[in-house]
Amino acid sequence: MQTHEIRKRFLDHFIKAGHTEVPSASLLLDDPNLLFVNAGMVPFKPYFLGEQTPPFTRATSVQKCVRTLDIDEVGITTRHNTFFQMAGNFSFGDYFKREAINFAWTLLTNSLEDGGYGIDPEKLWPTVYLDDDEAEAIWRDEIGVPAERIQRRGMKDNYWSMGVPGPCGPCSEIFYDRGPEYGVEGGPEADEDRYIEIWNLVFMQNVRGPGGAKDGYEILGPLPKKNIDTGMGVERVACILQGVDNVYETDLLKPIIDLAAELTGRRYGAGSHADDVRFRVIADHARTSAMLIGDGVLPGNDGRGYVLRRLLRRVVRSMRLLGAGSEASGPDRIGAGSEASGPDRIGAGDNQPTMGAIIGKVIDLMAPSYPELDAERAHIVDVAVGEESSFAKTLAAGSKLFADAAAATKKSSRKTISGSDAFTLHDTYGFPIDLTLEMAAEAGLEVDQEGFSALMAEQKQRAKADANARKTGHADLSVYREFLDRGPTEFTGFEELVSEAKVLGLVADGNRIPAAAAGQELTVVLDRTPLYAESGGQMADVGTITTSSGVRLAVTDVQKVGKSVWLHKVRVEEGEIEEGDEVLAAVDTAWRHGATQGHSGTHMVHAALREVLGPNATQAGSLNRPGYLRFDFHANGPLTESQRREIEEISNAAVEANYQVNTFETGLAEAKAMGALALFGENYGDVVRVVEIGGPFSMELCGGTHVASSAQIGPITVIGESSVGSGVRRVEAYVGMDSFRFLSKERALLAALSSSLRVPSEEVPGRVEQLVTKLREAEKELARVRAEQAQAAVSGLLDNATTVGSTLVVEGRVPGLDANGLRSIATDLRGKIADRQAVIALFSPSGEGADAKVPFVIATTAGARDAGIKAGDLVKEVAPIVGGRGGGKPDLAQGAGTDPGGIDAALRRIREFVG
Repeated sequence: MQTHEIRKRFLDHFIKAGHTEVPSASLLLDDPNLLFVNAGMVPFKPYFLGEQTPPFTRATSVQKCVRTLDIDEVGITTRHNTFFQMAGNFSFGDYFKREAINFAWTLLTNSLEDGGYGIDPEKLWPTVYLDDDEAEAIWRDEIGVPAERIQRRGMKDNYWSMGVPGPCGPCSEIFYDRGPEYGVEGGPEADEDRYIEIWNLVFMQNVRGPGGAKDGYEILGPLPKKNIDTGMGVERVACILQGVDNVYETDLLKPIIDLAAELTGRRYGAGSHADDVRFRVIADHARTSAMLIGDGVLPGNDGRGYVLRRLLRRVVRSMRLLGAGSEASGPDRIGAGSEASGPDRIGAGDNQPTMGAIIGKVIDLMAPSYPELDAERAHIVDVAVGEESSFAKTLAAGSKLFADAAAATKKSSRKTISGSDAFTLHDTYGFPIDLTLEMAAEAGLEVDQEGFSALMAEQKQRAKADANARKTGHADLSVYREFLDRGPTEFTGFEELVSEAKVLGLVADGNRIPAAAAGQELTVVLDRTPLYAESGGQMADVGTITTSSGVRLAVTDVQKVGKSVWLHKVRVEEGEIEEGDEVLAAVDTAWRHGATQGHSGTHMVHAALREVLGPNATQAGSLNRPGYLRFDFHANGPLTESQRREIEEISNAAVEANYQVNTFETGLAEAKAMGALALFGENYGDVVRVVEIGGPFSMELCGGTHVASSAQIGPITVIGESSVGSGVRRVEAYVGMDSFRFLSKERALLAALSSSLRVPSEEVPGRVEQLVTKLREAEKELARVRAEQAQAAVSGLLDNATTVGSTLVVEGRVPGLDANGLRSIATDLRGKIADRQAVIALFSPSGEGADAKVPFVIATTAGARDAGIKAGDLVKEVAPIVGGRGGGKPDLAQGAGTDPGGIDAALRRIREFVG
């Protein structure tokens, strides 16, 4: 049975049982504890936590999930996956244990003709929590599972919580017996390789307190309502129903492995464990990457972007180690001996990117369940191929750095590249350890893998500590529960700027209060409001809330809770506001006018970008406030000056055309059929708002406020374009009067320059270029003179070096250099004595009094590091002595101080430390 059919049967089974089907949420949810959605119940958290009232009592979903804590284990075993699909059924105060157990059992064991999976009941082993007699009785007496196939397990295995204070409860898990060829008899307690968990039934009935680990917390008491949260592993059930050993051999991953084999010329399952690991990494990571990009993640250097970058680069690395783009040949080469050859031969030394083909295959396989992947195919592939290209440059740079490290190792008559060098290559330059090992072997060297692993372990421990520090309980939104249950705030701001309203509630410091007096800051909930709440890149309105009796509140911010209730952040300026008061809520008209100019201007710039760069220049984020806009978009490189001018001209031509701005609501499918652009990765409801400016010129899904016609935007002036991440650029612009003021300042600046240089304004650029050229030439000459002086000063440093114990200490003052110059000389000196156990410490004092500066650099050779002397440790010792601070890595560290008088003491401390 194909995986898509497994999904369909699950949903059909529960829909027939009265459950509402809920589509999979995005992998990215606003949760302080989660980088990605990692369980099927995550989108339902507000209901389980009591923050919102669910619109249904029964629900079912197949949720896409990503877990990356064990990313390094992926492929090594067949049990780890970063992406998986969790099928679940949920009850919110409706049914409980009996129904949940029966629903699961019937779906698993019913025949194919009756809509089930047709699994042999004799193969299924339930587990229950230690004291859950009720669940065991249901399994034994009602379902008919023999008592010897029901096992009781402790808190670590059969008790569930979110990991933070909140709902929790005992579990009943269902395991499938794969047979004696997979392990010993005795049920899940004996062997979880033979008996694999396929379903977890969580009986959410209690509230837990704070604490760590899976069993390090207290059960505080019962929940007001009992809930059901279950999860069936779609991929694991696919293994069973498709008769394969592991998920990598199922219909959604094996074709990716087959394609990778075709592209590399190696075979999966041919006896090489290392190759098989790489094939599994490619299949798993490529699928996860496509799903993340499909939900709006882009490669970056932190957070979600860093995870995606790491996944993509592991795919590229694994393809390379399997021989993609190499001159592989021989009996293992697919098609060896055939007539295929030349530049059209797949992987035959053409060094062409392979990511496009791999990601394209992922989309082909996953699109039947997630059609949005196919709709965004070009974007997803472009992002992946762009990262592959970027990584190729990293590999090129890393190869040179490795060559330097290898040369230094050989020069010192050693055979092992230090763990710190390998870690620096990996951590600082993104050079994979696998490639370091491979290249070391080719050079006849080894790598200190223990040292590398120790440094990696330290890094992971720091990351884990940081993650735990960030992990918090969920924000208590229960104070707004009544308002959420009441229904959404009526937003009147599209039609009017002043609205009559009623105060539904006042909240201060997380508590409801009956009234608030002058000087207090609080949150006000109204039944209706014209004030726009921040969303979609548009900042919130500011304004006032007043009463006929003279009460006045200044509205400083407006946010949403539950995406439906407006929260007005206010400061009471006059009088006393009370719950139940009738008020007038008013928008600051000047603010709103500027905000609409900025938002409509954003649409203009987006349309112009697509006209100049093509349809792939899609939005990746935006921010607009009165008079200003910034727009992030997907692009592989910076705009040229001519492109920037063209975008500005097209935008302003649209302004001058005075296009009508039309807004209307329609169905999501109908809007997309019209050609309306949707923000990539955003979740939309069934009914959407379309903003149309100039017919085909601009049509986007948007919930923001806009001008009535494009001429009201005023002039648009692009003030900057920059990079904000791999494959993402940012345009910034002024609109309206802010644009005029900017241009006025620019004109005044040009006039001043023209006067100072005594040339006509049109000749200013050429004259400035001449001056800059002369300045650069003078700076080069100055740098040359300083370098000569520095070399002269350095020439005696080696001659005057001292030996402390077995360590050579090269130290001294080198005046007139900045940190870069010092670092250059230090590394040069280190190269000359690479075969020695040595430390180089250089200081460059300059200035006096308050202007005094002391940049300093410390470098160590591999021999010194092997002896436990690390540059970073030395810097920490001497930095305070010269009135500064610094840091760095074991091989090179630097800092700066403000007390030249401390240099002699600092040098003494270095000798003491080394000794």
